[in-house]
Amino acid sequence: MSSTSQPTGDLWLHRLAVLTVCCTWVLIWVGGLVTSTESGLAVPDWPLSYGMLMPPMVGGILYEHGHRMVATFVGLLTTILAVWIWRREPRRWLRRLGLAALAMVITQGVLGGITVLYLLPTPVSVSHATLAQTFFCVTVLLALATSREWKEAVLTRDGGRPSLRVVAIIATAAVYLQLILGAIVRHTGSALAIPDFPLAFGGLLPPMDEGGVIIHFIHRMGALLVTGCVGWLVVRIWGQYRQNPRFLRPALFVSGLVLIQILLGGTVIWTSRAVLPATAHVAVGALILATGWLVTLRAHLHVAPANNVT
Repeated sequence: MSSTSQPTGDLWLHRLAVLTVCCTWVLIWVGGLVTSTESGLAVPDWPLSYGMLMPPMVGGILYEHGHRMVATFVGLLTTILAVWIWRREPRRWLRRLGLAALAMVITQGVLGGITVLYLLPTPVSVSHATLAQTFFCVTVLLALATSREWKEAVLTRDGGRPSLRVVAIIATAAVYLQLILGAIVRHTGSALAIPDFPLAFGGLLPPMDEGGVIIHFIHRMGALLVTGCVGWLVVRIWGQYRQNPRFLRPALFVSGLVLIQILLGGTVIWTSRAVLPATAHVAVGALILATGWLVTLRAHLHVAPANNVT
């Protein structure tokens, strides 16, 4: 076996982690579809659906029960992944992270049940959405930590100020907070509180006399902040790391995603919250978060501030 090859067991563990990442993103897609079609209460009971494991898949039941089916599959993948990591992985922090991922997916299922049983309370629904994005980031970390890239990483010097690590953390944190704001917008019914875009009631500032308008406008301002932070990260990568595909590819990818996300945000309003753009807005937001998080992890893995490398 060559020194650059990866043992078969480790390779399949990594592939399972990548599969979990992909399926988690699909789950976020389907969860957004439930919200976009207002199907959250199409199935009034939990954990069964109309007292059955498989109800008739018609109308809103298709979306709500389908969401439960995908969530169950992700839970199964996470369980296998956590057990596999616990049995094979020597790194204690990674074993604990696998268990944390399992605890998160269980908690997420319970929160999903509470949202149904208590008729979609906003704090629980927002927590459910936020935990989904957090869990998605954890799966990305598990996938990277089980890869050959993690095990063979070599630190290089970062001469910039602030460091790439700091810029990536700021951009990723801004995206994460914006997704929480987005969840608040969705679950408070504020998506159309401002009926035009890019202006707000025909001006730059809307009348701040209603809660929904305030929530919506804060979300728009958050989008500007995210665009600036992600743009800063992309410019920094282009200036210093464009020869490194591990940074350049996600930088180009996230640039396109941000543009698409802005267009989707406008389309949600222009189409009066049509299902496809509203759902895609959720899913693309998750991809932006995951990409920023990947860059953050790689910055910590491959790049050290100048004073940390001799």
